[in-house]
Amino acid sequence: MTTASRPLHGLDSGGLLLICAAGLVTLAGIAYTAAVGLVDPQVAVAFGVLVAAGELARLTMPGNREVAPIGAAAALGYTLLLDVGGQPARHSALQVVAVMSAGMVLGALPHLAVGRPPQLDAIARRLLSGALLAFAYRPLASTLYATTGNGQGTWWAVLGVMAMLIVGMLAADVVIAAVLRAAQVRTAFRVAIRDELRMAAPLGAAVAASGTLLALASHSMNLAALVVFAAPLLVTQVAFRKYAGIRATYLQTVRALARVTEVGGYVEPGHSRRVSRLAVAIGRELGMAEPELLELEYAALMHDIGQLSLRDPIPGGATVLTDAKTARSIAELGAEVIRKTGVLDRVADIVRHQGDPFDGADAPPLASRIIKAANAYDDLVGGSTDRDRAAAALERLRLDGGDEYDPAVVESLAKIVDRVAPANRL
Repeated sequence: MTTASRPLHGLDSGGLLLICAAGLVTLAGIAYTAAVGLVDPQVAVAFGVLVAAGELARLTMPGNREVAPIGAAAALGYTLLLDVGGQPARHSALQVVAVMSAGMVLGALPHLAVGRPPQLDAIARRLLSGALLAFAYRPLASTLYATTGNGQGTWWAVLGVMAMLIVGMLAADVVIAAVLRAAQVRTAFRVAIRDELRMAAPLGAAVAASGTLLALASHSMNLAALVVFAAPLLVTQVAFRKYAGIRATYLQTVRALARVTEVGGYVEPGHSRRVSRLAVAIGRELGMAEPELLELEYAALMHDIGQLSLRDPIPGGATVLTDAKTARSIAELGAEVIRKTGVLDRVADIVRHQGDPFDGADAPPLASRIIKAANAYDDLVGGSTDRDRAAAALERLRLDGGDEYDPAVVESLAKIVDRVAPANRL
């Protein structure tokens, strides 16, 4: 759940293929535009500057999703443009690609200068999604403009075509994003699709509406429409940035609180972080949605905070080696500490039930079962990458499966350990 950009060598084959495809489309757009010249240069430059401003103000949403709503709306508006002040827009789809790519590069340069490179797969996805719409829409632009009586008649048919193609573009973007997401975080494609739809629906609708309004407003307002609509878009993006910043700060605060048990010597160094990463990986394996994963991450980071109430620390902080009564007491105390924050009640409930035994008829919440298994595994293995030790820990959890531990959670844990332990990524 880090917000750091992924380096090129850390991308999967799907991401690299996407970047290569975007690169080829960009080269084609720039080469074509350079050969035939820039059509309506003032309009192209104005929209290109707005795309660059949007990329400059890009932000990272939950799940390490990099978005640029202003840039996307500007690119969409330029693609859908039929006329500017009564003068028909004559630019081609390849010129749209050239303007988008130039704006994206210009907007990324300041970030590169201060060491914040963009996520290449994210910027490639934005470019390809815009290019798909441009190649579908721009060949129809002159015909659509004629159906409005050269801008004087009804626009309902045009709006219908715009809406249909925009929905198609957003659907393609969601599918591409889900394919990349499923490979990056090792989750099921259906789960990735669900999460992308949940994240993309509100933001995609806002971008689509803003881009369409930019294109329609340019009919009567000339390029002044860019200034009029850029202001509220900027305010909206600032609000998104503030929200994303609050979430990032919140997670950092939770991580700092989780380290108190390590600094105080109650648990082994790195224990909370390892349990959190392992728990989130299990949650993804079992198909949990991203809001649930965020709560799971918070709860896993603070699952041992109840140990601060113990007079005598448990050796090594290994609650798996204590009796069931003590483990449940630690969970109850931890839940009370978390509940006093007043904003993490659901996380408190997850922590409270982590000490409960598994009972198929009345089982604790899934997140609690995941944390219990992940914590027990790390108590037994720690930071070791020894496969024999890992196998012995898993065998112990399996023997208690159906009583203390959820067998489905244990088997998901086993898959993750087998997949990532040799690379020491947990």
